[in-house]
Amino acid sequence: MLSDNNKSYLHLHLIVFIWGFTAILGRLITLDALPLVWYRMLFAVGFIFIYIKYKRMPIKIPKRILLKFLVAGLVIALHWFTFFRAIKVSNVSITLACLSTGAFFTSLIEPIFFGKKIVWYEIFFGLIVVFGLSIIFNVEGRYVEGILLALTSAFLSASFAVINSKFVKDYDPSVISYYELGGGVLFFSIFLLFTNSFNSEFFQLTTSDFVYLLILSSVCTAYAFIASTAVMKFLSPYTVMLTINLEPIYGIILAVIIFEDKEQMSPQFYVGAVIILLTVILNGILKSRLKTT
Repeated sequence: MLSDNNKSYLHLHLIVFIWGFTAILGRLITLDALPLVWYRMLFAVGFIFIYIKYKRMPIKIPKRILLKFLVAGLVIALHWFTFFRAIKVSNVSITLACLSTGAFFTSLIEPIFFGKKIVWYEIFFGLIVVFGLSIIFNVEGRYVEGILLALTSAFLSASFAVINSKFVKDYDPSVISYYELGGGVLFFSIFLLFTNSFNSEFFQLTTSDFVYLLILSSVCTAYAFIASTAVMKFLSPYTVMLTINLEPIYGIILAVIIFEDKEQMSPQFYVGAVIILLTVILNGILKSRLKTT
């Protein structure tokens, strides 16, 4: 019989695998990045609302906090937009490799938000990440737009994580996610209205796109978010952090298997990607050990 810790560890690997599959779905869905993200957030808000009602959670919050949640929702919406846009103009492997720089961006953003000192080894690791990126830039120059979009997505993801770290101390993650995703839908809806993008064509989804969007919004967004919070009751942040770093690896392997030649990259690309991924993991290991000493 597996212990709660072992069950949670296996569950976490499933969640990370699901997150890795998000990029695959982004490639399979034929919609442009903006409508793709809008539908994802809209459907996810619906699923999370059902979950909140099922659990009978209170969702009333102060107006000033609501405004902060809505702004954070814009940040995560822009993160997903640049993420899926990067996949559309390059491929899954490029996007996930560059997205791994999120930990480096976090190390720069945290001191600004929390007044912490910049840690020397994080700057050192950051320089190694830049070196890994330079290799990818040099050998995959035709994907410059995708690389820049993915790096922007990584920066926005890091910003969102830092912002959210303040919220989770006082509010339930499901309630936070409900308002943030709702904020993303709101801001993108306003933009789509002003650009006259809400037309009959916008709401015409193919059967395959509709099915993929349901999977993306329910399994990869609503379920994965809630489940990842639950496993943290039994696993240390260190274990969770190291396992989440496997997401790009899972995603790249899946992309090569599913899309074959479209995802086959040069050997130098994989050297650069491995440098970035190993640096992120080593940063987490060192940070965890320094905290326990």
